Amino acid sequence: MEVIDFADLTSGGMVQEEAFSKTLADLAWEKYRGKDVLIRGCASFPVPTWAYMMLAARLAGVAKTIAYGEEKSPLPIYQKS
Repeated sequence: MEVIDFADLTSGGMVQEEAFSKTLADLAWEKYRGKDVLIRGCASFPVPTWAYMMLAARLAGVAKTIAYGEEKSPLPIYQKS
């Protein structure tokens, strides 16, 4: 399972819409094609709901499944049929 941590997608521990949108646009999405992906849920800083939604929407185009939370107890949120 591939893991995405919001700390890797932000600068300075803040999620700002313009910078976050650019980060998502520049991300190598092919890395996640056909794979199970976990969006790690416990960030050390607040993550707005819209940021989770933007990330999940982008992943839905390439990932096999998307889960949220921690590796030991992921919560499935999307599965490609």
